[in-house]
Amino acid sequence: MLGAAGCGSSSGSDDSASAGTAGSAISAKRCAENKAAGKITYLSGYQFQSSVSILEYIAAAKLGYFKDLCLTVDLKPGSGDTAQNTKLLAGGQATVSAISEQDLIQAQANGIDIKGISSYSNAGLDILMTNKDITKLTQLDGKVVGHKGYVPATVEAMLVKAGVKWDSLKLVKEGYDPSVLPRKQGGLEALTGFISNEPNQLKAAGKDVTVWKPVDYKIPSSIGAMAVNPAFAKAHPHAVEDILRAALHAYEYCSSSEAHITECVGYAAKLSGPTYDKKLNATIWKTETQVVKENPTSGQPLGGIDTDNVGQLVDMLHQFKIVPSSVTAAKAEGWFDTSFVKDIYSGGKLVWPAP
Repeated sequence: MLGAAGCGSSSGSDDSASAGTAGSAISAKRCAENKAAGKITYLSGYQFQSSVSILEYIAAAKLGYFKDLCLTVDLKPGSGDTAQNTKLLAGGQATVSAISEQDLIQAQANGIDIKGISSYSNAGLDILMTNKDITKLTQLDGKVVGHKGYVPATVEAMLVKAGVKWDSLKLVKEGYDPSVLPRKQGGLEALTGFISNEPNQLKAAGKDVTVWKPVDYKIPSSIGAMAVNPAFAKAHPHAVEDILRAALHAYEYCSSSEAHITECVGYAAKLSGPTYDKKLNATIWKTETQVVKENPTSGQPLGGIDTDNVGQLVDMLHQFKIVPSSVTAAKAEGWFDTSFVKDIYSGGKLVWPAP
């Protein structure tokens, strides 16, 4: 099914030149446990873009961190279709995948059984861009707003909270070229996007736009959220812990210096091919990790899930009739397991290596 989805396989950790001896970081007992988990398929959110929840998993493989913990991880690039990822995860064709908290709640509401296991921030990547002549969001009343198929709920919630007359907007589907905004093509006044992508592309092209972020309007979201196949998590809880442990260890490595950013992005480039834009992808990583740094999850270490945020997401999804009223905050909180991240920290610090 992964093949049919257009997701090619890539090398895991065993071919890494920098990988250590298998199991060198853990006890023989835990090593045997993790080996018994078998092949673990990691499915990215979108190709091997250098986003959080993607680059650190690539780096964990290439730096040998998975191998150190006796984990066999196969990296597969997702197509960007979140609904497809949730189905592959629930069906067992993928073991772990980058799934936002909001998308997980929607999947569960539709009977797709997956379990949330981590998140980096309650902020989100979805944003709205306008030209500089728009200084208040209410100036968009009656104007043309572009999107990539739909306006993300967080962006809609931001506009509504800002007092925009939602029904007055002329919503049009645009492609993936953000230059249509500064050109005001078709009367376009605003365009949805991702904070780490389109604004950076436009800046590189010398085009200045204003970026409106839902987090500034206290709209709930998530960055770097991960989900797991529930049956795998139940059978191999220590393997799930150690997948997160290795990824978080790699996150620290890839964020620690310019040299390490270049190194980690280089790993993604090798998996992606000659057309991979290293400069843009390095900027994507820097932008997203900065968002995480500026918007830490309250009371949680990096990767910890804020259950209050889950409840706020449910309220937002109810507001826009995205999930039925039968999906309560309490029910949604049960779709997330906070124990995996909790168990890999001690005194607020990631435990490396594993016990």
